[in-house]
Amino acid sequence: MGNSTQQRQFWDRIAARYAARPLKNVAAYEAMLSDITGRLRPDDHVLELGCGTGGTAIRLAPRVAHWTACDFSSAMIGIAQAKPAGNNLRFVVADVGKALASSPCDLVCAINLLHLVDDLPATLAQIHAHLPPGGHLIIKIWCFADVTWRIRAIFSTLAVFRLFPAIRKLRHSDVLDALHHAGFEVVVEKVFGDYPQNPYFVLRKAATPAD
Repeated sequence: MGNSTQQRQFWDRIAARYAARPLKNVAAYEAMLSDITGRLRPDDHVLELGCGTGGTAIRLAPRVAHWTACDFSSAMIGIAQAKPAGNNLRFVVADVGKALASSPCDLVCAINLLHLVDDLPATLAQIHAHLPPGGHLIIKIWCFADVTWRIRAIFSTLAVFRLFPAIRKLRHSDVLDALHHAGFEVVVEKVFGDYPQNPYFVLRKAATPAD
């Protein structure tokens, strides 16, 4: 969900294929949804960044007061809006900055998004500033610098031919440092599925960002 035109065009182009693609690991996805569900409260207002075609939002929105799901790809949001959903769920075409500026919330959810943003520290700082004291951020993020060099080479080659999005080559340590300096405390870190390089975090907004 970066801001570049090229990134947006990529996701618009693949939206239909993305929506039709079956989940690779249904059990892992269901386990993640179960964990998120257990952390939601009926009076929560949730903002989801990078919602794609809306599957996660549609599953989880009935658990909260209101769920706003955003993506900067109009094609992704168009597919999401065509799906049956409850009245407390709103799909919006917006990048991270616009979404945060217009959607007050108690919890931010960003699943497999933050390795795609242009500036991870700046994005985390924006989210931290947006959340109320004690607010939560739930993320799943790829640490592509920690995968094997062969896999990195394949993804890099695909990206050159615009068959894969531009991805930040983050290490797990980079992610932890960025979260800490933005002012987030790690409540839970887990791995759902077969890839330890794709960790899931539940984070709490600390009183002030770290120096």
